[in-house]
Amino acid sequence: STGLTEDQKEFQKVALDFAAKEMAPYMAEWDEKEIFPVETMRKAAQLGFGGIYVKPDVGGSGLSRLDTSIIFEALSTGCTSTTAYMSIHNMCVWMIDTFGSEEQRRRFCPSLCSMEKLASYCLTEPGSGSDAASLLTSAQRKGDTYVLNGSKAFISGGGDTDVYVVMCRTGGPGPKGISCLVLEKGMPGLSFGKKEKKVGWNSQPTRAVIFEDCVVPVGNRLGAEGQGFSIAMQGLNGGRINIASCSLGAAHASVLLAQEHLTVRKQFGEPLANNQYLQFGLAEMATRLLAARLMVRNAARALQDGREDAAVLCSMAKLFATDECFGICNQALQMHGGYGYLKDYAVQQFVRDIRVHQILEGTNEVMRMIVARNLLQG
Repeated sequence: STGLTEDQKEFQKVALDFAAKEMAPYMAEWDEKEIFPVETMRKAAQLGFGGIYVKPDVGGSGLSRLDTSIIFEALSTGCTSTTAYMSIHNMCVWMIDTFGSEEQRRRFCPSLCSMEKLASYCLTEPGSGSDAASLLTSAQRKGDTYVLNGSKAFISGGGDTDVYVVMCRTGGPGPKGISCLVLEKGMPGLSFGKKEKKVGWNSQPTRAVIFEDCVVPVGNRLGAEGQGFSIAMQGLNGGRINIASCSLGAAHASVLLAQEHLTVRKQFGEPLANNQYLQFGLAEMATRLLAARLMVRNAARALQDGREDAAVLCSMAKLFATDECFGICNQALQMHGGYGYLKDYAVQQFVRDIRVHQILEGTNEVMRMIVARNLLQG
């Protein structure tokens, strides 16, 4: 909490308390039984965590990107997988709040901010992941509707959520031909693939989202035709901060678990905490965590302030934090020895849940490309 305002410390405390009482005790069960803890998330929404950086006039909390990062880091100490879904939901609500008309904001945002309804973000396709601008899902305009055809892959919440923010092609090839539509579950022609079996992130379902002559009113388009790719990228800048923040929470929890284990576990007649090699390892983990946290919070401030270098700072923070925090969780598991590989011990779940953060919201290879392009153009 160093450097935080009194309000931010209070947000952090509320989120940490919620994580400890409402999430951590159930984290393993949600993972093992693949439970999507909707009621728990609705309790979090009562604390203002369903639309953290959404404007208050439609039910949001109106907080800053830094406030948001602090909250997601704290919640992630209780269950990283569930918090990561909440971060995606928040990104979707922000897109509607920011780029939607007044009518759209008032139609969608209140029930999303309360998490009475849940949202999914639909960008990735079976043939276009990192190369998002080549997406093929098409929307042909017919009068006052679009007819949508195609499919999206790896959609968090897919099939269990109510609102789908979909990037689709309304024009020619490339990013300028992409628009953004908001779909609602139950629309004819909208269906879902099988529930994916994943290494981690098991407290949130993942499915393909399929469009077969799906008719969507033109009134459900966010922004103008051709603005979709810009909306998607602006959303992802925040999404990268959010997912990096979830990584910080997992790493923080893992450092504490390692610290406790080293104190309690004995080998060769004395606690592991007396071993200097392990002491040095723990010190490095804490140092790397602090460096990552400072980098994420710096990027969050830049994004909030609308700075010109915000996008590259978000990419740097996402790259650094997700790589470092995975390493911290993995090292914490190693310090547990054989116990770390047992599902009775929470550290293995943090390792599994955090691994995908190096892939989604733009792979870390793409983050390197963004940073390098910025440097070479400068």
